[in-house]
Amino acid sequence: MRIRTRQSRRRIDRITLNLASMIDVTFLLLIYFMVSTVLARPEDRLSPSLQTRRDSTTALISDFQPQRVEVSILDGAPAYRIVGRVFRSQADLREAIEPLPKDPGLFIDVHDRVPVGFAVAAIQAARDAGFEQVTYVPVK
Repeated sequence: MRIRTRQSRRRIDRITLNLASMIDVTFLLLIYFMVSTVLARPEDRLSPSLQTRRDSTTALISDFQPQRVEVSILDGAPAYRIVGRVFRSQADLREAIEPLPKDPGLFIDVHDRVPVGFAVAAIQAARDAGFEQVTYVPVK
C-alpha cells in the first residue's frame, strides 16, 4: 500500500490511500477461507446408533447390547475372547463374529501386554467380517 501526500490548489496536504492492494488482500483471505473450509458433517449432528425406549416404569431402556471382543494374554499367549469362548487365530475369530449383527458395531477391548500385531489382527478380522463400526478400546 502506497501512502503519498498530494498537494491541492489550496496547499493543504492530503493523504491518499491506494485501495487496490487492500482489495487484493481481502480477496486472497476470502479465497483462503473458502478453500480451507471442511465440508464434513459436524460430529454433534451425527445420528446416534443407540436407541432408547420408555418402560412402563418410565425408565429408559437401551436396546443396544455391546458386542465385545477381548484381546488379552491367557495362559502366557495372546488370545481373543467372546463371551467365554476363546480363539487363538484371526481366522477363527472372523468365523465366530461373522454371524453377529453388523448394525451396532463391534468393540475391541485390548488389555495390557498384548502384542500390537495381535490387536490389529482383531480389528482386521472385524473389518473382514463386514463390520463398518469397529471401536478400539484400550483396557488398563
